Amino acid sequence: MAELHGATYKLFLSGSTNGRQIKVAATGTPGTVLHTTSTTKSHKDEVWLYAHNTNATAVTLTIEWGGVTSPDDLMITILPGSSGIVAVVPGLLLNSGLVIRAFASVANKVNIVGYVARGVRASTL
Repeated sequence: MAELHGATYKLFLSGSTNGRQIKVAATGTPGTVLHTTSTTKSHKDEVWLYAHNTNATAVTLTIEWGGVTSPDDLMITILPGSSGIVAVVPGLLLNSGLVIRAFASVANKVNIVGYVARGVRASTL
């Protein structure tokens, strides 16, 4: 996040309790809340999400990236059965209070963990 020329600090996903995994219960839109970005314009949230499928068979995971419009706001990943942790959002930026949600083709079989690197412009420090 060097383009911000200010401070960056790591946060738990707002939908997580103390950094623990978030179980994806939703099977359709709107999905399970993973994170709500900062409403402060000078903040940029760099979001890192990792998922794993505890189901024996493949599960389709859909990330709703700040909205629910298809295909503009949707990121779709197929997670193999009993998969290890898979990166599903590799440090993409979002802000303005937008919400990141997830739903899966099978309820309660996908867990998501991650963090936010929140950047603050130097002029606001």
